[in-house]
Amino acid sequence: MASGDFCSPGEGMEILQKVCSKQLPPCNLSEEDLLQNPHFSKLLLGLSQHMDESGLSLTLAKEQAQAWKEVRLHKTTWLRSEILQRVIQELLVDYYVKTQDTNLTSEDKKFHETLEQRLLVTELTRLLGPSREREMPPLLGLEKADLLELMPPSEDFVWMRARLPPEVEEQLKKKCFTLLCYHDPNSDSDSETLKAAKVWKLAEVLVGEKQQCQDAKSQHKEQMVLLEKKSATYSQVLLRCLALLQRLLQEHRLKTQSELDRINAQYLEVKCSAMILKLRDRLEGAIRLQEQDMEKSRQVLSTYEVLGEEFDRLVKEYTQLKQATENKRWALREFSKACR
Repeated sequence: MASGDFCSPGEGMEILQKVCSKQLPPCNLSEEDLLQNPHFSKLLLGLSQHMDESGLSLTLAKEQAQAWKEVRLHKTTWLRSEILQRVIQELLVDYYVKTQDTNLTSEDKKFHETLEQRLLVTELTRLLGPSREREMPPLLGLEKADLLELMPPSEDFVWMRARLPPEVEEQLKKKCFTLLCYHDPNSDSDSETLKAAKVWKLAEVLVGEKQQCQDAKSQHKEQMVLLEKKSATYSQVLLRCLALLQRLLQEHRLKTQSELDRINAQYLEVKCSAMILKLRDRLEGAIRLQEQDMEKSRQVLSTYEVLGEEFDRLVKEYTQLKQATENKRWALREFSKACR
């Protein structure tokens, strides 16, 4: 796809998602972001044409691949030399462990001593280095020629060098069998021939397992990127849900408060009506008592109207009672109007 072309929405979104998840650093771009910014999406597609799956430019990726190839070559060469050096050192260590074994032959002693002498002289010669490149005086005043005099006889060296490969092969075989038994403990009871056959395929098996581990790491990395995106999305959704929940709670609280207010109003109305009825009963009872008193006063007046001044006093008392009765009747009427 050219950088100036833009594919269909579905296909474009799929490609952009792959670009954002693999070739570019995690940027948490959602499908909505890409749809709202088509020119930016085209830019990302254009950049993807000049990058490999790891996000490097194609030129830099090619140079990196060549550099890694050279590194692996040098590493292989160094490992071969290092392995041989260590195997030879282990041969010497095993020899000194077995020095108390009376079964060692003179040839075994001669082989190991010649090997050790050759290694020591070679290492010391290397440490001295070429005489013309030294600016400081040689260590202990020794020259390379002085060390070469300590080399074992040439016939002993030739004999030792001819015997060395089988010894190294035997030591490497032991190491390979040890590695095989570590990788597959069930192989410990196998015959030497079967172990050799398994060792022959062990490198291929280890390469396959290494590739599986690398694939698992790549999948884990992709899953982590996806997890970061989903975490960001879930956080946004959670915030929206919390806002919605808060709004619902507020609305529910308002509705509940309105219902409570309505119930309280009804309660107060019923209570007020009960109090009004109670007050009305009390007023009516008081009126009845006043009427009874007034009737008694009439009877007294009719009995004592011939008494003169005593009659005037009774008239005043009657008038007062009548006025009090009228006042209470008026209060009752006003109270009834107010309750309506």
